[in-house]
Amino acid sequence: MPTLGNTPDPQPVTGEFSVSTASLDDWHEVAQWAADEEWNPGRGDAACFHPLDPDGFFVGRRAGRTVAAVSVVNYSDAYAFLGYYLVHPDHRGQGLGLATWRAAFPHAGARTVGLDAVPAQQDTYRRAGFAPAHETIRYAGRPLGPGTPTPDVVPVTRAHLDAVADYDRRCFPADRRAFVTRWLTAPGHTARAFLRDGAIAGYGVLRPAHTGHRIGPLFADTTAAAEALFDALAASVDPADEISVDVPGPRHAAHTLVTSRGLTPRSHTVRMYTGPVPPAEQERTFGVTSLELG
Repeated sequence: MPTLGNTPDPQPVTGEFSVSTASLDDWHEVAQWAADEEWNPGRGDAACFHPLDPDGFFVGRRAGRTVAAVSVVNYSDAYAFLGYYLVHPDHRGQGLGLATWRAAFPHAGARTVGLDAVPAQQDTYRRAGFAPAHETIRYAGRPLGPGTPTPDVVPVTRAHLDAVADYDRRCFPADRRAFVTRWLTAPGHTARAFLRDGAIAGYGVLRPAHTGHRIGPLFADTTAAAEALFDALAASVDPADEISVDVPGPRHAAHTLVTSRGLTPRSHTVRMYTGPVPPAEQERTFGVTSLELG
């Protein structure tokens, strides 16, 4: 099990410090830290993600103040995802992040754990037993004018929820049906499905972020379906608003799609895993749901 045990503390943790599971209210504060770090999380992400695994969100506290955080969310018996590994700027360099990690990571048990590492931390995660799989590029910008609408793209209604969740399971390494339902119907979220002969052949969600909007996930059978979904989602916001989407490095058609719509690369992360990843049809991924939670 990865423990970061080969990574020395900057200095021993001193003074009163404890790690505990985080409430949703606690996590709103952590999400603001992520926004302050310019991760640009969605404004409603915490409320959608926290119920996935309420025991998988951890905060470190000193003298009653939250100073560090990490999430280790168990999606299934085989797969977990780590994110929000943060220390408040006023408390860095004191070993508090590492102490929080060590308290939280056992929650994953024997599961394969994934994460998206900023490049500066990649070597740290390697020492913890994570191996790189691919880069993920964040693209952002004001999209070019929408393409021609197609009747194949429809608003997601409650009648579509089960079918969309089934489709999501093909694209993601675990069944996250309850989360998908929240994600599709959350306030401010715009969800569209691509239908082929009445069946789901792709779906995408756009949500308000701290800056502009984010699209994620964007899953589709074909590039043409992904293009139609992207255009429909982009058409639902003010043309002056910026849209961002996180594209896995190996998905060349996805990179071509977003650049053709006027988005440009802004940053990148490295997707890493501790072991074998449960199967998913990655060729359908044109944009990931969230760098923080997979």
